[in-house]
Amino acid sequence: MATDLVIDDELLSEAVRVGKHRTKRATINAALREYVARRRRLKAAKLFGVIDLDPRYDYKADRKKR
Repeated sequence: MATDLVIDDELLSEAVRVGKHRTKRATINAALREYVARRRRLKAAKLFGVIDLDPRYDYKADRKKR
């Protein structure tokens, strides 16, 4: 999907240099992957303390079943 974007040239050049990417496209794709991964981690972090765990659950016994 082709999209026209207005991106700060200095920021993009620095990102290419810092990320050691060969192209601007590779830099933007890497940045988008990092953005999505970070958002997913933040979403998962919000679940801490929300999910009730069964104190009788034995993860070691579960591993032996495999």
